[in-house]
Amino acid sequence: MADTKERYEEVIRMCRNVYEDKLKDYSPSWRIMRPESITDQILIKARRIRSLEIKKESKISEGIKPEFIGIVNYGIIGIIQLKLGFADEIDISYGKAMELYDKYMNETKELMYAKNHDYDDAWKWMRISSYIDLILTKLNRIKEIENNKGKVSVSEGIDANYADIINYSLFGLIKLTFPA
Repeated sequence: MADTKERYEEVIRMCRNVYEDKLKDYSPSWRIMRPESITDQILIKARRIRSLEIKKESKISEGIKPEFIGIVNYGIIGIIQLKLGFADEIDISYGKAMELYDKYMNETKELMYAKNHDYDDAWKWMRISSYIDLILTKLNRIKEIENNKGKVSVSEGIDANYADIINYSLFGLIKLTFPA
């Protein structure tokens, strides 16, 4: 587990750095996005990864790794938006946006540590393509929950699905960054 934690922390730092750099460029402009739009942003990125895996070719220079980073960061943004609600204008500071990122990333990380304990590093034996299939499945679930106005009977809510998507993406980033 120590190896998993070190690598997990490293890819989180990578994602956080991109989030922070984009905040410097755009401020928290994402505050105007409704949760459904964030779900669709993640869907676009996950479908692009799947497309690149199937086609084995990319017409633009960005590969799979930046897409996983985008999924992680939009997943955190999605959780923030669920907690705060969307806004009609930017209503939080750069500092608050970083504070919220760290708060929800830490919660997501603690969930991964707990699940990883129970599943005994099962993610290490999975393929990156399986992470994408699971992410796409979770996105379809989220869309159903959104279409049902957030109501679920026995299933986890949108925030739990976002957390799983973030963790699958972080596992993909570990595999891409630290190939075995």
